[in-house]
Amino acid sequence: MPKREPTPRSAFDAAYYHRFYGDPRTRVADPESCAALAGFVFSYLQYMGVPVERVLDIGCGVGLWRQEVLRRYPAARYVGVEKSDHACREHGWEKGCVTDYRAEERFDLVICQGVLPYLDDAGAEAAIRNLPNLVRSALYLEVLTREDWERNCDQRVTDGRVHLRSAAWYRERLRRDFLACGGGLFLRKGTPVALFELEYLA
Repeated sequence: MPKREPTPRSAFDAAYYHRFYGDPRTRVADPESCAALAGFVFSYLQYMGVPVERVLDIGCGVGLWRQEVLRRYPAARYVGVEKSDHACREHGWEKGCVTDYRAEERFDLVICQGVLPYLDDAGAEAAIRNLPNLVRSALYLEVLTREDWERNCDQRVTDGRVHLRSAAWYRERLRRDFLACGGGLFLRKGTPVALFELEYLA
C-alpha cells in the first residue's frame, strides 16, 4: 500500500470542511447520520444512568453534535473546542487541542470523533493520557483504525491521509483509564455504573 502523507493541520480550512461535511457527494457525516448516532449514545447513557449536564465536543468541526446535545438536554452546557482556525472563526468554537486541553471541571460526556488519527503517535498518546482529565463519566470515541481503512470504511469519502494504527494500539492505551461498553462508548474507571459483565468489552 503506498504511503499517504497525513493531512497537515493547516489544511483544516474551508475547502476541507466543504468536502467532508458540506458537499453531499463527498461528505462523511451530515445532520441525519449524527442524529442517528446521538440517539444511540444518549439512549445508552440513559440506560446506564449517566447524567448529562456538561458536554465537551473536542474536535467539534462544524458542530453537528451541538444540536443533538441541546435538543435532548436543553439545560446542558455544551462546549465546542477546535484546533482549526477556520472552524473557530466560522462557528465561534474555543481554540484548543485534545492533547493538552484543560477545563475547570470534568465533563459528564466527552465526544472525540475522528480526531486522534490526525495526530502522530506521540500526539495520540498525549491525547489519550489527557482524556481522564476531561472525562467525569463517559467518553464517546470514534477512531479510524488500520483495520477500518482496509475493511470497513468507504474510502471514496473518508480522509485516508491520517495516521492509521491498529485497534489494539488504542485499546491497550485506553484500558488504563476506561472500560469499553461497545459502540464507541467508554466509561471512566470508578464511575458508579452497574453493568453486567458481558456489557463490557474485553
